Amino acid sequence: MKINRLLEIVTILLNRETVTAKELADRFNVSTRTIYRDIDALSSAGVPVYMSKGNSGGISLLEDYTLNKTMLSKSESEGLLLSLKAMGATSYPEAATVLEKISSVFKGNRTHDWVEVYFEGWCSKVNEQDRFGKIRDAIVSNKVISFDYINGNGIKSNRCAEPVKLIFNAHAWYLIAYCLKRNEHRMFRLSRIKNVQITDKHFDLRKIEEYENQVPHSPLIELKMRCSGKVMYRIYDTFDEDCISKNDDGSFDVTATIPEDEWLYEFILSLGNNAEVILPENIRGIIKTRAKEILDKY
Repeated sequence: MKINRLLEIVTILLNRETVTAKELADRFNVSTRTIYRDIDALSSAGVPVYMSKGNSGGISLLEDYTLNKTMLSKSESEGLLLSLKAMGATSYPEAATVLEKISSVFKGNRTHDWVEVYFEGWCSKVNEQDRFGKIRDAIVSNKVISFDYINGNGIKSNRCAEPVKLIFNAHAWYLIAYCLKRNEHRMFRLSRIKNVQITDKHFDLRKIEEYENQVPHSPLIELKMRCSGKVMYRIYDTFDEDCISKNDDGSFDVTATIPEDEWLYEFILSLGNNAEVILPENIRGIIKTRAKEILDKY
């Protein structure tokens, strides 16, 4: 499985200064192109991996990440766990099994339970890593944060809150926190949180109501779509290989259970005339209506 290969790559890099893409490709019986994609996935998930050219070049981890090769530091273990959970949100659902095994190695107070990911499809990347890191640090250290927040109506307000957990759900990150302005636990969409500051005020965790019902859940549908070979790189990046079948005329059929939400509509429209929704009928209607609205603008 891909997540196991990614984890093994990290382990190899922790014990070797440099390894070539060809060595890794031969080890895992995959193409060097697949290895380059794996390295991109690790880098996007926060693992400090880089590639260098030349006769002595190859793939390496940053030096300070590999100084201690027998035991990861607290920050490195948190980084590895976050990377695995982030990968679990980016189409690697088997990450949960690996996380369960690795989390037991890093015993300690709140080192592996400060973030929770709900996998419901392809995710968008978190753009402000500094914001994400500050919230993470505040959760682990039980420190109150202050931030500006823009709600769904575009109204901006300043909040102070006790951060509890980061959640990935339906292509977006959310923060569960006790809002000191509203005096209740609230869910904040991470992309709308700005200017995060960690205060010196310490807090004790409050009893929290079940927050799963607050998380926006999209209904699951059975999607069938026919695509041309021109966009198959995007299809393979988004859907599991088991969901894809090739037709005799060179086109491909995609059959998958996927949340019906705005991301799905935008994804299908972004494929242009290289894709056609076969089922369900209501999705066909939505795409047809939106395509006509786009055409009317021009």
